[in-house]
Amino acid sequence: MCIVGGTGALGFGLAVRLGRAGVPIVIGSRDAGRAHEAAAKASAQVPGARISGAENPEAVQGAEIVILSVPFRSQSETLTNLKNALQPDQLVVDATVPLAAAVSGKATRTLGVWQGSAAQQAQEMVPEGVRVVSAFHSVSAALLTDLDHELDEDVLIAGDRKADKAKLIELVDRIAGLRAVDCGPLEMARILEQTTPLLISINVRHKARAGIKITGLPEA
Repeated sequence: MCIVGGTGALGFGLAVRLGRAGVPIVIGSRDAGRAHEAAAKASAQVPGARISGAENPEAVQGAEIVILSVPFRSQSETLTNLKNALQPDQLVVDATVPLAAAVSGKATRTLGVWQGSAAQQAQEMVPEGVRVVSAFHSVSAALLTDLDHELDEDVLIAGDRKADKAKLIELVDRIAGLRAVDCGPLEMARILEQTTPLLISINVRHKARAGIKITGLPEA
């Protein structure tokens, strides 16, 4: 699988956690050099993991799942540049959050997105046949990267096809301490994306690194 934006905090954290779980990872970046550097750093943290780096168009080739972990200000440009690289039946997992910080605003506020959410904007931009699922908005990048920290939280996901969400749930469940929770169709991404500024505000106020845990769900 591929992580576009794997040189950033969240993408890198997912790379080391998934790499440790035995998932082959290609870290994608606009700059091939930065991608190789991040892959080398991740491999050093997780000896034996299969982690490599490549420029974005090369990185996504052949990947069944592509995690898009880039700042909102880069989402549109990144997807435009991947227009000819993404192929039908690939699954794009959009972790983008339209934080107002993208336009020098507060990190506890979000921008309005015409389509309703960043994930829905992504779905409009990807080639026909490529599906988008929204996820990873409430997981701390710092805690993902800290391999000594035992995770214990939920990953809220939204998407229009059960098969796509099942594929992502299987991937999330490979990371010890994380549980994927299906929150409904892709339009729910407009709510999921708001969990990021909510948690930023909570964590600043309480000087914590809190996550989200949904209670009362039946056993899988």
